[in-house]
Order: sequence, then C-alpha cells, then structure tokens
Amino acid sequence: MSIPTKSRQELLELAQSYTLKKDMEIISSKRHNPFIKNGRCDVDAYLEFVTQYNEFINHEQKPFKEMLDRDMRL
Repeated sequence: MSIPTKSRQELLELAQSYTLKKDMEIISSKRHNPFIKNGRCDVDAYLEFVTQYNEFINHEQKPFKEMLDRDMRL
C-alpha cells in the first residue's frame, strides 16, 4: 500500500512544521500515566480500572481454571 503523492507531500510539510512540533511537545509534557504514583506502579489503581472497565462493557467473568503445566519456563 503506497501513499498518494499529494498526501505524501502534505506529510512532508507537516513534518517540518514548527507549530506542529511545538504542539506535540506541549502534549507530551502534559502526558501522565494514571497507574504510576510516587514513581511506582500502583497495582491497586490498575485493578480498580480493569474491574470498572469490565463492568462497563458488561464483560462476564470466566470461572477460574487451575493451570495444569508443572514445568513452565520463560
């Protein structure tokens, strides 16, 4: 799949745009990870998010299955 010539030219112009670069720097500086608190990963915040998200999408919980593998290596 190739990009049409006109679109390619627009992308090249945008890549050299000072205002776009400045806007991307501002967005990047405001970005944060809601699961990092005091420089550490907050597992409780992540689990709370996942639980609420699954409830929001009406995801039915699957029954627990014990793992049968005895020798698991990474």
